[in-house]
Amino acid sequence: KMLLRRQRKQWYQRRVRGIRRARTYLHTALKMANVPGCWDHILSQNGMFSYTGLTKPQCEVLIEKHHIYLLKSGRISMCGVTESNAKYVAECFKDAIETAKES
Repeated sequence: KMLLRRQRKQWYQRRVRGIRRARTYLHTALKMANVPGCWDHILSQNGMFSYTGLTKPQCEVLIEKHHIYLLKSGRISMCGVTESNAKYVAECFKDAIETAKES
């Protein structure tokens, strides 16, 4: 029983570290791509999801044009962000911010 608890705790710790790395990858990519806005909240939030601060029209551009799926409230799963796709995600954020038609 103790072994299972320890293994479960280690598993959760690995997941937490992975999500923190995903946040760092995305934050760095957003800054490198000069995406308008302050993105420090990506690092200060905790958990599997992050509120991006994107508007509904910006989220619709991400979903419809770039096939990046998030809630239209701007909430995105950090589990889908990896070292290899963070630059792409950041570039898509930039496009969405620059091209979305605000109502």
